[in-house]
Amino acid sequence: MQVDAFDFDLPAELIAQAPLPERDASRLLVVGERLSDQSFANLPELLTPGDLLVLNETRVLPTRFAARRRRGEAAVEITLVADLGCDRWQAFAKPGRRLAVGDQLTLGPGLEATVEAKDETGLFTLGLAAASGGVADAIRATGAMPLPPYIKRPPGGDPADLERYQPIFAKTEGSVAAPTASLHFTERLLDALQARGLERAYLTLHVGLGTFLPVKVEDTAEHRMHAEWFDLPAATVAAIEAAQARGGKVVAVGTTVLRVLEAQARSGRLVAGRGETALFITPGFEFRVVDRLLTNFHLPRSTLFMLVAALAGLERMQAAYAHAIAERYRFFSYGDACLIDRMA
Repeated sequence: MQVDAFDFDLPAELIAQAPLPERDASRLLVVGERLSDQSFANLPELLTPGDLLVLNETRVLPTRFAARRRRGEAAVEITLVADLGCDRWQAFAKPGRRLAVGDQLTLGPGLEATVEAKDETGLFTLGLAAASGGVADAIRATGAMPLPPYIKRPPGGDPADLERYQPIFAKTEGSVAAPTASLHFTERLLDALQARGLERAYLTLHVGLGTFLPVKVEDTAEHRMHAEWFDLPAATVAAIEAAQARGGKVVAVGTTVLRVLEAQARSGRLVAGRGETALFITPGFEFRVVDRLLTNFHLPRSTLFMLVAALAGLERMQAAYAHAIAERYRFFSYGDACLIDRMA
């Protein structure tokens, strides 16, 4: 399909720049046979006892730095986007033209970097060194949250983002962006879901480089996703099979969860495992596991808008987004959410 089919006009003022005071105070657009405007706090009543929510328990690393190049003391914003192992990271730099191979950077107190390589896409490879302790500890102590570029913050960020750009159930560290559908959950909402008879299971997908990169081709068939690491436990597979056996629906909390489940069901049967997935979902995809998707509103021409169009139909999602814009929903990471039914 042509990428232009997934374009739409979005007023800039609808891009949420900060979270609401309460996580579960966001609005929720239910996308089914008809559209329904709800509050996220109403989620328990919008699901059926016996349904299963599957959530991503990845934890975001604070990988954004207001760095300085030691040669010339030039300021450079660095965002680490992929852990290559052995204290080496892929990174974006802004402005990247200021950096050359061999340059040394101070990312923050006790954390230094050396530019080892630069590729044709503008990604840098950095070797990191900590003055004391490990590099991972220095990143946690020094970095700011790696907010998407449409959220305007100075390089040092807002300290509140350290808490609000992180799901309350985040556990396994490794993401460089938040699974944003999870940001709406509170302890009281989790308690209400349990009281309603709704079950929960967890997996991990570390959101990686692909979340930052736009689709630059004209035909979706030419786009290649970057692989992201996941872990789908056997206990989660068992919980899904039990939900299906009792007639409950499988509700993926976020596109990251949906991609793991559908990637692990390509053989015809859902299997536990860990590894990497580069699954790219576009209209025409055959879904085998997920019945409903809870997700935020996504960027025009993005792989995530393509995914929701595959799940519910392009025309239905275009109508849903037009409704959301007309009703002044808040878009993207700190914005409102959708509960989307899979098209029959």
